[in-house]
Amino acid sequence: MKITRLTASRSVLLRGACMVLALGVLTGTRTTPSADLVITNAAIWTGEPTQPEAQALAVLGDRIVAIGSNAAMHAWQGKQTRVVDAQGQRLIPGFNDAHVHFSDGGASLEAVQLNDATSADDFKRRIAAYAVTRPAGQWITQGEWDETKWPGGELPTRQMIDAITPNNPVALDRYDGHMTLVNSRALALAGITAATPDPVGGVIVRDAKGEPTGALKDAAIPLVTKIIPALTHDDRRTIILRALGHAASLGVTSVQDMNPGNADIAIYAELLREHKLTTRIYVAPPIESIDDQATLGLGRAFGDVSLRIGAVKAYADGSLGSRTAYLFEPYSDQSDNRGLLSDTFQPLSKGLNYFTRADAAHLQVCTHAIGDAGISTALDLYSKVFAENGVRDRRWRIEHAQHMASKDFQRFKDLQVIASVQPYQAIDDGRWAENRIGADRGSRTYAFKTMMQYDIPMAFGTDWPVSPLNPLLGVYAAVTRATLDGKQPNGWYPAQKLSVSEALHFYTQGSAYAEFEDTRKGTLAPGKLADFILLSHDVLTIAPTAIQHVRVLKTWVGGTLVYEATAQH
Repeated sequence: MKITRLTASRSVLLRGACMVLALGVLTGTRTTPSADLVITNAAIWTGEPTQPEAQALAVLGDRIVAIGSNAAMHAWQGKQTRVVDAQGQRLIPGFNDAHVHFSDGGASLEAVQLNDATSADDFKRRIAAYAVTRPAGQWITQGEWDETKWPGGELPTRQMIDAITPNNPVALDRYDGHMTLVNSRALALAGITAATPDPVGGVIVRDAKGEPTGALKDAAIPLVTKIIPALTHDDRRTIILRALGHAASLGVTSVQDMNPGNADIAIYAELLREHKLTTRIYVAPPIESIDDQATLGLGRAFGDVSLRIGAVKAYADGSLGSRTAYLFEPYSDQSDNRGLLSDTFQPLSKGLNYFTRADAAHLQVCTHAIGDAGISTALDLYSKVFAENGVRDRRWRIEHAQHMASKDFQRFKDLQVIASVQPYQAIDDGRWAENRIGADRGSRTYAFKTMMQYDIPMAFGTDWPVSPLNPLLGVYAAVTRATLDGKQPNGWYPAQKLSVSEALHFYTQGSAYAEFEDTRKGTLAPGKLADFILLSHDVLTIAPTAIQHVRVLKTWVGGTLVYEATAQH
């Protein structure tokens, strides 16, 4: 892998360059300025309906200045121009992941890997092997475990891990982020006992005797995580640099970071000053920190092309996997459980107050809502704010929007709320979701085609580290809907499949629109940012099942090469 620094922007030259080119055409003289970069012999998917395909493009500074045929790009080539022969490979706009947890993702790359553990014994073996590498007293975190991949699918308990983690407190996340398993040492440090009440919006899972099992759901998780020592500045910087390198290797040129703390944002700014921010980042800190932005009067989408702020992230409910997604009717396999409404929404006036304050500050609101009742509740509050304050270009979002009530497709359209969705989770959840919500509700789960038919704005992402950051796996999931267990090879609810071009659209233009950047990126056209990637195979012509194996060969951000695959990759 090869990582290079981004150069300073020279986009101010674009207008002058185009004027000079026009003058040269009129006078017959060669006055075209030299491009910094020209890509030739490519199969370019531009995303632009007026010019969907091209052979070549030219870049000046951080912007595309021309796109068209190989012959047309000759005029832009000078002595200093870098010319790249794409050798017929497919070139597309860089992917824009509309929902990540970026520093968490970076940390997960070096944490104990539990997501693909195939049994409780495998789960324990991996933790034991990792624990002996950790200094005594150091917390063991992350993990991303998934008990649905084990025979029986029983939730893990503290008793499973106490003996193999005698020297370390443990807080291992379930892969959806809505449940954490802690060992007895962590419970003791947090002061959690049988007498500890469940917090609003959370559950301390208990055994038949009322003792904590070690599993904590949603708002109960901070009872432990609040006592975990914060990362040092240098450790956090290392994690974020690791995440940047990983993103570049996967063709992710932009991310929308949900719930970053101030320490993360400070490092993003530090790396920007050092020209080391190789992924463009739009941050949406927790809505509880709204005053940090509102007091400064920043408003939505404040910043430059590489680092922007102006959004807030809220929670309406939990997740289906942890059975905390908030539903109108009980879970099919737990008749006494409808999930949890988040503490942010209890009472509802609390959530409405947050949204009203955000709107007054012209901030974009991104609300996590997964269950049908959770989604409806968020839309109810959005509707009240919109009715009170009038129509304007807000682009408020529902993050995940997984299990929709029939009535809410039209409400999404009417309110012009963006559905920020994660296709890979459809082929993951499709292994077991119907056991929890049945076929009727399942038919409105990850309903991407229905959303298209209602003309609902959509943005694609991954929720990394909940799902792999690789966007090509997301495209594969949206196109095939073939569940990970191999039991639905023709697609889980196949009527909801998308075409490859539709999936690419929502991973590029759709995500750009969701962060108010559709005029600057998301397609390849003169004046747009020169963020694009070269693929090992043509995703538009190969068999859909092969898309999951496609690799990124090169990634450019602002015309600068930030990743180049080596022979080993």
